[in-house]
Amino acid sequence: MKTAVHFGAGNIGRGFIGLLLDQSDYQTIFIDVNSRVIEEINKQKSYHVYLAGEEKQELTVSHIIGINSVEEPDAVTKAIVKADVVTTAVGPTILPIIAKVISKGLQERAKQNKRPLNIIACENMVGGSSLLKEHVYESIEANEVGDFEKLYGFPNAAVDRIVPNQTNQNILDVMVEPYYEWVVEKKAIVDELPSITGITYVDDLAPYIERKLFTVNTGHAIPAYVGTYLGYDTIVEAMKDSLIDNTIHGALSESGEALIQAYGFNRETHQEYVDKIIQRFKNPYISDDVKRVARGPIRKLSAKDRLVKPALMYIEYTGRTPVYLAKTIAAALLFNNEEDGEALELQKKITNTSYQEAFVEVSGCDVDSILTKSVMEQLRLLQDKK
Repeated sequence: MKTAVHFGAGNIGRGFIGLLLDQSDYQTIFIDVNSRVIEEINKQKSYHVYLAGEEKQELTVSHIIGINSVEEPDAVTKAIVKADVVTTAVGPTILPIIAKVISKGLQERAKQNKRPLNIIACENMVGGSSLLKEHVYESIEANEVGDFEKLYGFPNAAVDRIVPNQTNQNILDVMVEPYYEWVVEKKAIVDELPSITGITYVDDLAPYIERKLFTVNTGHAIPAYVGTYLGYDTIVEAMKDSLIDNTIHGALSESGEALIQAYGFNRETHQEYVDKIIQRFKNPYISDDVKRVARGPIRKLSAKDRLVKPALMYIEYTGRTPVYLAKTIAAALLFNNEEDGEALELQKKITNTSYQEAFVEVSGCDVDSILTKSVMEQLRLLQDKK
């Protein structure tokens, strides 16, 4: 049986990547700092994944081991030395932290095991594996770079599966939506393509990453931010609101036009993709908390993320002013959650300066830009609704 080392034993790690690794006949070694989860993995040696729907299909994941990377760093190194593939699902901000552990394992592997190895970051971001590689290389010596380039591949990936916030009787069990997508770029793979059920290998990943980010993530942000502002608690509740329904169709039409112009997606096929995404947000079995989906507004308002980037692309490719994406950005500026550090920081910036100055700072847009003006106009319209 092949062995996969997977960083991140959270719901996405167990319910998405861990499930597909198990279905591909891998033994999966979960690496995490959550001692309770790691203890339960080693105690139970299996867990259940439920597909959210009327039937609630149950799948069992077995052949699992857990290692606490804080308590057993040497065990992590040994696991990487012997691994057939390494994957991550830890969140973009944690990648630089695990890079040190991974680099140590790869350094030792280069001495003991000359078999090529691919490290795939399955994160909700553009260029996750490239970022991980960059941080891994910061921890190695200059004379090791040659071996690393020959032996290790860091193919970027686009991943998509909604895993709602949840509490289950068994801490390891997890519910996920039936739909998923895992696309990996071929060109950065070393040696053979990892044989993993559910992966689609492509020559150029950029169109797929941006299609996902600017449809799924952009779309999810709309019921999250506008829904919070209008007083809804869950995504499913928010999706029933006519303003939100109008906004999501409008915003995904804007981002869709930008994607079609940029990458040549078939218009009809892309519309089918958009319709499918919107229906996913309406699935009552995977409804998520709006504030959880909305968390981290500063990152999500940055120049290359799910709201500002497609809006700028829309302006670039069509010459028109984005209205619905601007409305969502305005709602993000209004987002306030005392349990979210970024939301508090954003509101502090707004209090100390203004909505306009805060947006310009976090997005990198010019004060006089088309997007900034549209966002400020939509902000006034939203505030008038209360």
